Amino acid sequence: MRIISLSVDGICQASQRGLFQWLASQKANIICLQDLRCQEATLTTTPEFEIEGYASYFFDSPTPEHNGVAIYSREIPKAIMYGFGATNGEDMNGRYLQADFENISICSLLAPNATAETSEQKLKNQFFHDLNNHLNKISHKRRDYVICGNWNIAHRAIDLSDPDMGKGLSGFLPKEQQYLDQLYKGIGYADAFRLYTTDTDEFSYWPSGQLHVDIGWRTDLHVISQSLSKRVEYAAIYKSQLFSRHLPVIIDYDIENL
Repeated sequence: MRIISLSVDGICQASQRGLFQWLASQKANIICLQDLRCQEATLTTTPEFEIEGYASYFFDSPTPEHNGVAIYSREIPKAIMYGFGATNGEDMNGRYLQADFENISICSLLAPNATAETSEQKLKNQFFHDLNNHLNKISHKRRDYVICGNWNIAHRAIDLSDPDMGKGLSGFLPKEQQYLDQLYKGIGYADAFRLYTTDTDEFSYWPSGQLHVDIGWRTDLHVISQSLSKRVEYAAIYKSQLFSRHLPVIIDYDIENL
């Protein structure tokens, strides 16, 4: 099973850059997109946002032109869940969409962005506090989970091209790294990409939109339940085309049926 995830910085711009032609060529089972900046009413009535052979599901942001997430699937999910019940409602701001299949759930996640030491950072911290509580709760269920998307956190120095420049910036704060530590070491989830490679030059986000021009971040993750840890067959960050400031994360799992 192949899952592709990409934070698109606006789906219209990404489409103009050839995103949907590329996605159609990848033969993925699931595609998760984030930061759509476009409303569902437009997405469901515009042919350029369709992919032949896929059902599509969208979760709007209440604020037009911001956020929004999507899941494209070759198989029809048994259920779709919008949000996970965050205290401040940030998960309802077009940030968390879950597709439930027979034995596995696939989630498209867009975590809040922030500037350190601001009210936005407080909201981001609350979001991850609530998200970790949710992921801890569902970890006891008899099903697998893949939560993929733009987490807006670089976990370790290896996930930043210049760790010294990242110090003190939102996305590389010790408290944010602790959220991922808790997920991985405390609850038992895993970073699927790092299970496949520990290469030190793999980054999925370049703020300028130009590779190797500024600090590269690996903030686009597939976080998987412990039961899937031995099922990662292949993982790559696609660098040959730029559809946004983020790069697609492609991961193949040893799962035959959803």
